[in-house]
Amino acid sequence: GRHEFPFSFQLPQEPLVTSFTGKYGSIQYYVKAILERPAAPDQSVQTELQVISHIDISSPALLTPVLRSQEKMVGCWFFTSGPVSLSAKIERKGYCNGEAIPIYAEIENCSSRLIVPKAAIFQTQTYLASGKTKTFRQMVANVRGNHIASGSTDTWNGKTLKIPPVSPSILDCCIIRVEYSLAVYIHIPGAKKLMTEMPLVIGTIPCIGFSSRNSSITSQFSMDMSWLALTMPEHPEAPPNYADVVSEEEFSRHVPAYPPPIDCEEQLCCPVFAYIQEFRFQPPPLYSEV
Repeated sequence: GRHEFPFSFQLPQEPLVTSFTGKYGSIQYYVKAILERPAAPDQSVQTELQVISHIDISSPALLTPVLRSQEKMVGCWFFTSGPVSLSAKIERKGYCNGEAIPIYAEIENCSSRLIVPKAAIFQTQTYLASGKTKTFRQMVANVRGNHIASGSTDTWNGKTLKIPPVSPSILDCCIIRVEYSLAVYIHIPGAKKLMTEMPLVIGTIPCIGFSSRNSSITSQFSMDMSWLALTMPEHPEAPPNYADVVSEEEFSRHVPAYPPPIDCEEQLCCPVFAYIQEFRFQPPPLYSEV
């Protein structure tokens, strides 16, 4: 007949490397079941098991900001047109999937060429086996800025670049490493691009400190704005009539001298602007009236 036997296993206490499938290799885990039969070959089945090694973004090493600067002289020999300088910064080193990285950058174009600033997230896969190393690098996300003319500057005050669904960083494996970096670079026509790279760590446990800090700021803002509700009346009064705040001479210059129309037929004969002038200086109705 049919028999079912439940099994359970405790994963090892030592950290396991995150499951990963890359260009030249993979890290995979399987659960395998074997049926031993007397006087018959064994039967076995297996299914893949996904393992994630957690990386906490709240660690102090991943909360430190990263700043990089770079400068390049455009041209060659005696035909240089001027330098292009780049300074970029990110608030912290660690992020999780789905987060948007705010990028702060200052670009100064002292050359004679039209340049374009860009930013991208690169994934670098490193494979180590038999004393040899093989590397594969690919771009996983990018963003582009506006053109910068000669003699101009541009500033990124938190330009966002969203992290797509990617594998977490793998830093503690002896055969496969998966690392990330944020590159801010400038495309210069006719010259090699100016690039600066900042290391990134893609983790699995988001930083709680930043979300709690944002909520505290929001509550503080609502407390600071509470005084506004105390000073506002229940039914705000309408502003005064125009005639109450200006002199009679000033008011008479704006009030039309024509008599009000009697019926609709006469209204159609008069210019429309005349009737607009009649209501021009009347106050709006009270809130309670509407």
